[in-house]
Amino acid sequence: MTNHNTDDLVQIKDLSKVFPGSRDSLFGKKIYVHAVSNVSLSIHKGETLGIVGESGCGKSTLGRCILRLMEPSGGEVSFDGKNLLKLSKKEMRDMRKRMQIIFQDPYASLNPRMTVLEAVIAPLDAFEIGSKKERLIKAEQILHIVGIDDQQMNRYPHEFSGGQRQRIDIARALVLDPDFVVCDEPVSALDASVRASVLNLMKKLQGQFGLTYLFISHDLSVVKHISDRVAVMYLGSIVEIADTKDLYNNPAHPYTKALLAAIPLPDPTKRRKAIPIIGEMPSPYNVPDGCPFHNRCPYCKERCKKERPQLQAIGHNHWAACHEIHSWWN
Repeated sequence: MTNHNTDDLVQIKDLSKVFPGSRDSLFGKKIYVHAVSNVSLSIHKGETLGIVGESGCGKSTLGRCILRLMEPSGGEVSFDGKNLLKLSKKEMRDMRKRMQIIFQDPYASLNPRMTVLEAVIAPLDAFEIGSKKERLIKAEQILHIVGIDDQQMNRYPHEFSGGQRQRIDIARALVLDPDFVVCDEPVSALDASVRASVLNLMKKLQGQFGLTYLFISHDLSVVKHISDRVAVMYLGSIVEIADTKDLYNNPAHPYTKALLAAIPLPDPTKRRKAIPIIGEMPSPYNVPDGCPFHNRCPYCKERCKKERPQLQAIGHNHWAACHEIHSWWN
């Protein structure tokens, strides 16, 4: 899936990340972890692309590789037409003003020795943006926007609730006026009652500042609420990508169907039709040949065990990686 257009802010082609592991025996060959395997996708300007999948499938690693917080092992990452992997350290540092990340645990990502106002000013200090007074004014403005008032700005992170800390983390990410934000499980550590308010804040800020989001989550209901398109990831690969409504109403890949079938219904008297998925996700140390999902797939054929499927168009803006999709889908 490599078709790009002028509306794409981020373009990823055959992106891979391999981590060296231990040896399989004392004198055996070295084992490698294939965290991300030849991922290709585009993120359009102003949209929210959701990435979903089981823990360990490579979602967060993909997000970090896009920002070069981790160096990819191969492939290309283009941001607004520039190949990030070919930029020098200085050029990449300048580019970071336009790309930010919101982490899963706001308490771990905030310095406990800095007040929240100091934490939000810090990115402006690092890039020497404006005068000292201008930095202070800008930090105060963004903290007001996310719901932190003047009396709270000189407090420390431990004095805030989880939801407030995440709002502070969002303010810190947005104070540099970025174009692109990777949201790495930004509400998974929050209580259910707080999630909706933080998600609504993020949607409001997206419209206000013209942001583009890559939203990583394992919670399909959260992704459905905030995303324009959704990519389903399994064992380091994208197995399906579609507009949100189409993917949730008409899932194509058997793994996507299984994920959606696992979402609990609010009515306890109703049940979704179970999808017969057996076993657990294989280890990234030992990725199976052929389709990475074949050992759990109820539709597996001999071809699936030998040949890795590529993403193929199965509808308008709907792609899936499955050899047998046209024989059983719908």
